[in-house]
Amino acid sequence: MIELESGALRARVLPYGAVLQSLEVGGVNVVLGLDDPADYLTRSRYFGAVVGRYANRIAGGRFVLDGVEHTLPVNNGANSLHGGVKGFDKHDWTVARSSPKSVTLSLTSPDGDQGYPGELTATITYTLDGDALRLDYTAVADAPTVVNLTNHTYFNLAGGGDVRGHVLRMDAGRYLPVDDGKIPTGELASVRDTPFDFTTPTAIGQRYGAAYDHCFVLDGGIRVTEPVSGLAMEVATTEPGVQFYAGGMLDPTATPYGPFSGFCLETQHFPDSPNQPHFPSTVLRPGERLKSSTTYRFTA
Repeated sequence: MIELESGALRARVLPYGAVLQSLEVGGVNVVLGLDDPADYLTRSRYFGAVVGRYANRIAGGRFVLDGVEHTLPVNNGANSLHGGVKGFDKHDWTVARSSPKSVTLSLTSPDGDQGYPGELTATITYTLDGDALRLDYTAVADAPTVVNLTNHTYFNLAGGGDVRGHVLRMDAGRYLPVDDGKIPTGELASVRDTPFDFTTPTAIGQRYGAAYDHCFVLDGGIRVTEPVSGLAMEVATTEPGVQFYAGGMLDPTATPYGPFSGFCLETQHFPDSPNQPHFPSTVLRPGERLKSSTTYRFTA
């Protein structure tokens, strides 16, 4: 376990899954985590983990790259989710370097790992800086591959209870409609006059039964406010999208948490991009370096 501290923020990071186990803001833990690290082997719904090699879903567990079809294990109905049966969240990462405010972890995924081509080396750096937590990702590969990295932290700015009263404002004028398997239809649809319009502050539970598990096309930042305490979290990212999941499928029989105990804002490229060429590309080629950054800033 690695402990970080800066100002009012304190964090704990685990090498297993590069998990953000806890994040305290003014003494209140605002993320869902498991007290016993061993529980991440059996009781985690990706709590705080870095997911990859490809975050989110790939339709049918297959994609074609440079004319070659690659087959992935399916672990979400007919689709591959979060890198497959043993994604990056189920590996021990190596601590490359650390300081009181920052830690960098690395993972090398061999050629053919979960069906993905090329050896890929990924890093994640967690940095506390005053009132902000910054996540910096890198990746390089020795052969053409696809990669989409994100962090799957569940937030609850009240430190407990139901998050449907949290107020969300998201600068996103479009979202990705999905089919029954949660695979994007390919449309980038306007949020106007739909339950997906968070361009003005809206309680998470106000519409749609809070059944959100959708990718939004970002035009700017995100702000979430917990109305009782007044604690707010602002999210800025270099990624083109964010998967907003309201936590409605959390199962108290399998984890310590019930539905709507936390929400996720997984900054990332779009789901199923390898099969949808009009989406921003997730192809990484030798000699290129993936670089991505997301900052979560907390204010009272």
